[in-house]
Amino acid sequence: MRSLQIPLLPSLGKGIILHDISLMLGNQHHPIDFVPWPEFPDKPKVSFAIGHCHDHIYIKYDVTEKEVLARYKHINDPVYKDSCVEFFIAFDEEDAYYNIEFNRLGTCLGRYGTERENRAELPADVLRTIKYDRTLKQVVENDEPVINWTLTVSVPISVFVFHHLATIQQKNVKMNFYKCGDDLTHPHYLAWNNIIAPEPNFHLPKFFGQVEFL
Repeated sequence: MRSLQIPLLPSLGKGIILHDISLMLGNQHHPIDFVPWPEFPDKPKVSFAIGHCHDHIYIKYDVTEKEVLARYKHINDPVYKDSCVEFFIAFDEEDAYYNIEFNRLGTCLGRYGTERENRAELPADVLRTIKYDRTLKQVVENDEPVINWTLTVSVPISVFVFHHLATIQQKNVKMNFYKCGDDLTHPHYLAWNNIIAPEPNFHLPKFFGQVEFL
């Protein structure tokens, strides 16, 4: 089971932009490389970097894949059907957890609950406070053209509306990070922490890793 310590970023001035934070996170490479379901063998190259500044969590996803799908543009659309990156987080050893998901465009879906079904939808005006910076380019790997895209997100801790957090610092939580694409030509399901289940299902908190915000 993987674990992670999330660094406190240096003091961020008022004028700093998300692109600059993306550069600050650039030297981290936590792989999202487990393929829990061998019947979906497609394996894009995916990693993430993460940091915080007390009241925001910053995550940069870096993805290289053969196909990119980005159709959904409205908050709480089913972005997991597009080229999608996600993080799930549970506080204070609770059974309930948040799932926050983004397609390549930065379109966000957010839910909260104790199981895969019957989850509470996070309000659109709250999810709208998540800011993002994105890039897209074509590259060549192993003599084949592929697409590299990055998505850096700034997630205010106020997004976690069922908790009243003054700061994320010194919080011990459980998290997992994912990459998927249900409607791609070759669907795939990748996880930072491995999952043991008979069919694709990211909603299994027992496979979340231990994470500490320093």
